[in-house]
Amino acid sequence: MPELPEVEVTRRGVAPHIEGRVVEQVVLRREGLRWPFPPALSELLAGHRILGTNRRGKYLLIEFEHGTLIVHLGMSGHLRVLPPGVEARKHDHFDLVVVGTDAGPEGRQVLRLHDPRRFGAVLWHGKEEGDLEQHMLLRGLGVEPLGEGFSGELLWRETRKRSAPIKQVLLAGDIVVGVGNIYACESLFRAGINPKTPAARISRTRYERLAEAIKEILAAAIVQGGSTLRDFIAVNGQSGYFQQTYFVYDRAGVPCRNCGAPVRQIKQGQRSTFYCVQCQR
Repeated sequence: MPELPEVEVTRRGVAPHIEGRVVEQVVLRREGLRWPFPPALSELLAGHRILGTNRRGKYLLIEFEHGTLIVHLGMSGHLRVLPPGVEARKHDHFDLVVVGTDAGPEGRQVLRLHDPRRFGAVLWHGKEEGDLEQHMLLRGLGVEPLGEGFSGELLWRETRKRSAPIKQVLLAGDIVVGVGNIYACESLFRAGINPKTPAARISRTRYERLAEAIKEILAAAIVQGGSTLRDFIAVNGQSGYFQQTYFVYDRAGVPCRNCGAPVRQIKQGQRSTFYCVQCQR
């Protein structure tokens, strides 16, 4: 599944091609994905200018004066920017056709969502519906890990009554959003914290190290284009290469890069966790 770095890489890739442009047409090739597409979406967006793009957790936000288009890539989706006339393939479910200030077909581009497993989403939140942060998909999200509100102090304060393992607390997303499985494993390794440790038992000092590790890991992943997940490719058709720097994720049985002990794999909440028993106490 595309995680926060992959969605941010996608946002940065599409932004120069759609920001400031006017929607000419919306093409829907099915009734919906995880949820139905908003009714009359083409009429709702046609003629309106895209003011900007943003991201909240793993949700891409395309901002208009009268509301926000919310896009989620699901388990296997990706967005591509294409010239007009490129024939749609199987699983190409949604096109946002935009045109620039220059007239004619040379100013037209297509933002296309490809989603084979159809767990993605394209939803609309109009200004008349109130604060975007209160949308059903966004209101329960924690702070952004790369924003000013995230710190070790926050992690420590919000986990005093959490008996669940720290790995599960990170994945829950209600304290800090977007730290998915890959980056949780790598961040806990960098901070030297065993993923099975109950969250309430971790000290403030160790949480400071963990917060810094999360920021560093996510920032590095974004710079490197995310990870080469099975189904994820960036807007330009290329895959990320952050996986080449993994210390523990998907390296079960391989010697730890730090101490040489075999990396261990366990199951936590139906997800695989990778860690070093020597480096992560």
